Amino acid sequence: MYAKFWKRFFDFTLSLLALIVLSPVLLVLIIVGAIAMRGNPFFVQPRPGRKGKDGKEKIFKLIKFRTMSNKKDKDGNLLPDAERLNGYGRFLRKTSLDELGELVNIVKGDMAIVGPRPLLVEYLPLYNEYQSRRHEVRPGLTGLAQVNGRNAVSWEIRFEYDVKYVDDITLVGDMKIIFRTVIKVLKHDGISSSTSATMEAFTGNKEKEFSLHE
Repeated sequence: MYAKFWKRFFDFTLSLLALIVLSPVLLVLIIVGAIAMRGNPFFVQPRPGRKGKDGKEKIFKLIKFRTMSNKKDKDGNLLPDAERLNGYGRFLRKTSLDELGELVNIVKGDMAIVGPRPLLVEYLPLYNEYQSRRHEVRPGLTGLAQVNGRNAVSWEIRFEYDVKYVDDITLVGDMKIIFRTVIKVLKHDGISSSTSATMEAFTGNKEKEFSLHE
């Protein structure tokens, strides 16, 4: 009942209320971001969302506050993430303020407050059948994988948590994830992987290799 009917109502209501309450903060982020990034303070990128009746993922435009500059090398190629992630960007990531733009996506219905995180469109053909189940629900601002390691755990483990969430969506479960997310944000846990300033690219694996319960 909750997953089919009430979850979307709560998502819309709470995210709209958050946009209103946080509007002064958003205004400051827009102004400071425009100065720090020397231009557009927003990062907008196509991301795959929930599967439609045709079995295909809906592609929507994810809205975030930019944390990396557009600095390029002499050949015109973007510099590595670590070099483009300036002090202001690190602050946004550390506090998760860069994610606030996604409240607009939630109001629009592209996303939910809790659900598997929306990843890159180019990852879609790399998922095996099990991993693609993460798109049976709307992607989330936070999720079960985020409160169990965030970017500090492997892709395979993240997908295990994503599918586990899809199979057991409850109001109590969502409330627990939201509460644990707040704790994670305050502690600044799991912002980066052990080998990257953000998260390594997903290169795919064909079969489900293990389970969280093994």
